[in-house]
Amino acid sequence: MENLVPKARKIEFHRLKLAKKQELTKNTFSLEFEIPSELASQYDFEAGQYVTLKFESEGKIIQKDFSMTSAPFEKVITLGIKINSEESFANTLFQNLKVEVSEPRGRFTLIAKPHEFRTIVAFAGGIGITPILSHLKNILHTEHRTRLFLFYGNRTKKEVAFKQELEELVQKYPDRLEIHYFYSQEKVGNGLFEGRLDAKKVALIINQILQLDDTDEESTIWDAVDAVLICGKGEMIKSIANACYHHGILKKNIHFELFEEFNEDIYPIEKEFPLINDISVDFKLFNNEYSTTLKDNKIKLLQQLLIQKFPVPYSCKSGICGSCECILEEGEVELLENEYLTKKEEASGRILACMSVVLSKKIKVNFDLN
Repeated sequence: MENLVPKARKIEFHRLKLAKKQELTKNTFSLEFEIPSELASQYDFEAGQYVTLKFESEGKIIQKDFSMTSAPFEKVITLGIKINSEESFANTLFQNLKVEVSEPRGRFTLIAKPHEFRTIVAFAGGIGITPILSHLKNILHTEHRTRLFLFYGNRTKKEVAFKQELEELVQKYPDRLEIHYFYSQEKVGNGLFEGRLDAKKVALIINQILQLDDTDEESTIWDAVDAVLICGKGEMIKSIANACYHHGILKKNIHFELFEEFNEDIYPIEKEFPLINDISVDFKLFNNEYSTTLKDNKIKLLQQLLIQKFPVPYSCKSGICGSCECILEEGEVELLENEYLTKKEEASGRILACMSVVLSKKIKVNFDLN
């Protein structure tokens, strides 16, 4: 995952020693940072989390988020990074490694259940493999009864990042990890594995791969799925998440992470809201006070503030990343489904601006959470 989002919350950075830089494919590379003993508690992380790298490019200070591929037990910070072009920030980063590394954060995590028999299915697209790889290593290491199925999509075989590491995991855990590769721009002689990972592919995967369950002759592997992990571009996540939901997986068990901006809702909005016109909005952001008026509540709060050119932090606009988290101090909103806030946080008044439909004539929110 990566973005250019400034956060209203303060992020703590440290200089970490770069232990390894490795070119993975023509346009992807990995960085491994050591965690010094005096910073061990600050860099204690969960599988699926990310860090922010801060570095200078053409006289500007850049901050970008990257998911970790390392698992907590490895005691290092390892990142997988894709270079989209010679002008990209990732290319600058590859050439110039004077960076600071933030303390880990993120909610693309799973509760460990080492004593349960679990089945977890993961879908990854391109560099979206990074947090998925962290999960695979962590679960295989800590949950000896859990089995995993990974469906990994790329354009061609040459673009598969972390192929060697993935294959080593399969060799180490042959009875618990199964990986299938899909290629959108390369023929492999089997139509099932050609084309993008999407809703149609999910249906084929369920019917042709996740069929008879050796552990239960009366059900299928898909029937036993406890959790789904998805990481990739927005359209892929939207298609696969909805397909999994329509094939019987509860939304609370479908977890996803974006690695680029996405302006749509992942799931269709199933509610209608009363129309409210001329809404007064007061908000605090980066220690500044702002006031504005929204024409109506047909568009969610974040999107309306961005239309008015306010510098509100955001990344996904889909309730996943938490960049637009804020506290509702006055008024009422309807918080649509989100993948970030816990029920306890919602109860304390925290909302995601990107998922909030305003339901009162006046609201007041605070983006400065620290």
